[in-house]
Amino acid sequence: MIRPPSLAPRLRSARTWIVLGVLAPLGMLALSVSMLLDMRRDAWERAEQTSQNLLQVIERDIARNVELIDLTLRAVIDNMKASGLSETSPHLRQLILFGRAGTTRDMGALIVLDENGDNVIDVSGMPSKHLNNADRAYFKVHRERADLGLHISPPLISRVLGVPIVVLSRRIDRPDGSFGGVVLGSLKLSYFSGIFERVVLGKDSGINLYLRDGTHLMRHPQREDDIGASIAGQPNFATYLAARSGRFTARSGRDDIERLYSFTRVGDLPLILNVAVSVREIEAEWRDKALVIGLAVLALCGLAIALSLLFGRELRRSAAMQAELARLSLTDGLTGLANRRRYDEMLALRWAEARRSGAPLALLVVDVDHFKGWNDRCGHGVGDALLRGLGNRLSRAVQRPGDLVCRIGGEEFAILLPETDAAGTARIAAGLHAAVARLAIPEAGIEAGAVTVSIGLALGPQDAADTADALYRRADAALYAAKAGGRNQTQSAPRMEPKTLRLVEA
Repeated sequence: MIRPPSLAPRLRSARTWIVLGVLAPLGMLALSVSMLLDMRRDAWERAEQTSQNLLQVIERDIARNVELIDLTLRAVIDNMKASGLSETSPHLRQLILFGRAGTTRDMGALIVLDENGDNVIDVSGMPSKHLNNADRAYFKVHRERADLGLHISPPLISRVLGVPIVVLSRRIDRPDGSFGGVVLGSLKLSYFSGIFERVVLGKDSGINLYLRDGTHLMRHPQREDDIGASIAGQPNFATYLAARSGRFTARSGRDDIERLYSFTRVGDLPLILNVAVSVREIEAEWRDKALVIGLAVLALCGLAIALSLLFGRELRRSAAMQAELARLSLTDGLTGLANRRRYDEMLALRWAEARRSGAPLALLVVDVDHFKGWNDRCGHGVGDALLRGLGNRLSRAVQRPGDLVCRIGGEEFAILLPETDAAGTARIAAGLHAAVARLAIPEAGIEAGAVTVSIGLALGPQDAADTADALYRRADAALYAAKAGGRNQTQSAPRMEPKTLRLVEA
């Protein structure tokens, strides 16, 4: 059964905590961005819905008022066909033709012009004002076209009232179909401005009313130079003509401000109404919130990342300290070689490997000859220098990665040589004697060749009953044999029976 990998080592890893500490704020940042985008989308949806509602309210008001005036114009034309109308008194004729039409909201003048453009009947009073409107464009177009129907003029100044108006007019036909004049009703531009002014918009937003030919009838906020101007050549107006209603975002050709344009046709009339809301104003509230939230989230993310990096650095320092402590716990402080603890661990490991593989494991126990004499004559400082130099010579003489040189106490060293037979071990021991012979400590007056070592050599496992401790005892016994044989030599431990080993220990 395969066990899943443990999470504990990963959770103790500084890199893991740094990655988590960076990813968590980044996730929070991504979530905040998503929320801000949702808020922005909500702001746009509110703006679109508000614009649509305004369009509907204003469009219905204009359509209803124009319809009332048009019904009045139709009624006048129908009433003019009544028999005996010409024989009635002017006052009665006015009542028959106009009835209560004069009460229509924001209506200016209601006039009947004859085929010459002369004012023949005026709702404002009797007798009718002497006036000729044959030069007006609406009069000319009705005279030329019998199929025109209701006509809405561009803005102009009323000759009766002296104020800006638009003229709604219809053609009057004689019984034979020839041109008989025009009936017209004027609608003050103040009517449109009155409707628009009730709507509160930002300074860069506005409401516009156009004729289908692109003529600007009214704008809010009002600009005098806009009234009567044409935008027929602008790209935005082409979009108005392409559909009955809709919305789009574009920059104005007049001031280059980006706006959300919602537009619609006014009933079946040749009028186009739009509400233009500045994109900056749509996003103003959202932008302020996004700035505050964004700065707060960035500050928190930055703080979290900084803390994670600091925490990771502390973890790395702690791990480095623990690694150093672990190394020091396995290292001899004087020589820098492996210490007795490391030796015990590696001896057990190499012995188990030798058991499994059947390859020999060699052990050399090295001891400095007459070390006590060096200490007594030269002092402990020289003795320590001698041990450091010796440790350096031993470690340089043993080159293989799997070999291990240890100081196991005092002036005694041990060298583990995995997969090394008796002949190979003997060569290495000879190399150690040669290396020690070159050891010199000039500051202590110790010349090359003055220092010698005795070496005890043992190999194992000898049999199934052999142990790592027995290997060391054999090597140690060989060392004593080298000492007894005159020092500065290597003695190999013979193959011994367990009973013989016990006698040596005794």
